Amino acid sequence: MTREGPRDPGQSAGLSPAAVALAARCEPKVNELARRMAREVFEQLRGYSGLPADVKDVEIAATARHAMRLFLRGADGGVAPDALEHFQERAAQRAEEGMPLHLLLRTYGLGVRELWRVLRDTAAPEERDALAELAEALFTAEDRVVGAVTESYLDEQAALVAERQEQRRSRARALLEGAMDPGGPVVHGPTLVLYARFMEPEPSGERSPVAVRRLLRRAQTALDRAFGAETLALLDAGGGHVVVPGCGEAPPRLLDALREAVGPEVRVAWAASQSAQDIPAAGRQVAEVVRVARACGRPPGLHRLDDVLLEYHLSRPSDASDRIAALLAPLGARPELLQTLRIHLGQRQDRRATARVLSLHPNSVDNRLTRIQELTGLDLGAPRDTALALAALSVRAADAAGGGVADGGATGGGPARPGATV
Repeated sequence: MTREGPRDPGQSAGLSPAAVALAARCEPKVNELARRMAREVFEQLRGYSGLPADVKDVEIAATARHAMRLFLRGADGGVAPDALEHFQERAAQRAEEGMPLHLLLRTYGLGVRELWRVLRDTAAPEERDALAELAEALFTAEDRVVGAVTESYLDEQAALVAERQEQRRSRARALLEGAMDPGGPVVHGPTLVLYARFMEPEPSGERSPVAVRRLLRRAQTALDRAFGAETLALLDAGGGHVVVPGCGEAPPRLLDALREAVGPEVRVAWAASQSAQDIPAAGRQVAEVVRVARACGRPPGLHRLDDVLLEYHLSRPSDASDRIAALLAPLGARPELLQTLRIHLGQRQDRRATARVLSLHPNSVDNRLTRIQELTGLDLGAPRDTALALAALSVRAADAAGGGVADGGATGGGPARPGATV
């Protein structure tokens, strides 16, 4: 660590004796210059005047004083890494206090300018070469310090953001599980509980971690803006739950905002709970509504319980669930037939609409439907068999979705548990 105490100017091998002598003559002016910068020079920066007096008059002035002495006592551009620790610690502190990065960096820029003016005004005409040496050394040192400060600030800011996000996730998880809220006041009154399922992964494989982070950041930003507050989101790459205490209904453009943020394939359902005790049940219901709507071939968008009442009812676990799911077992090796059945039922058995969704000729849809009926024995023209097909699709989807909790999503397979992926 570079010491604040006296140092032999001759130790600065990179500077000429004339440059070292000029720097030494400027050092007695450091205290007054640091005070003037903290009280007057930095006041021209937007946002600086609102800082607490102790930050301006003590910490910022002390940092400016340390930086100038560090340079004038021999720093010739080769700033040692440990000499930067002081500035890195202050940068992390400023990030924690919420000072904007541009404001922090401007203080360093103005400080360099003011020190240059002192060097220039102190230099005699015959010290022009020495002044040029110090100018080059000063700008080199500034580059090193600003780089270290920026890196430290951004690291601290990223850590703070991650901490706030985890706090929000913990609160959402606790409320959805019916546990005591660990990060805020007890929830009273209505709370909106939302479940969103994002677009399916690309055929080439899972999204990259960078793509997932960007997706979640866009989703969180869209939610916060739509509700006008920080929402408690428990999201992963596939979607998840959002809890908004004190809110009884969703904003009118919420679905549009989510589509713009994560893509047109998003599926959303929400419900209002009237007390904290109702939040877990609401979370299970909205996740199940989305799962059922997807399993039955309904197009992406907003799903309401009333829209899938029959399918929701038919998909409830019972002693007959395994036998109902087995009705579609003959289609297990023909995923294109299962997809056609799902889309066809979702399109209200309109063969032309089904053909459009699947990009097929209507005759091809007819051929597939005929094959489905041959393999399963179900008559899709009969109301009872159509209901059985819907129930079988829903039960199969529930079975496929069950089997574990993935942080951030919702469960499938029977009553949904908050926190698993469907």
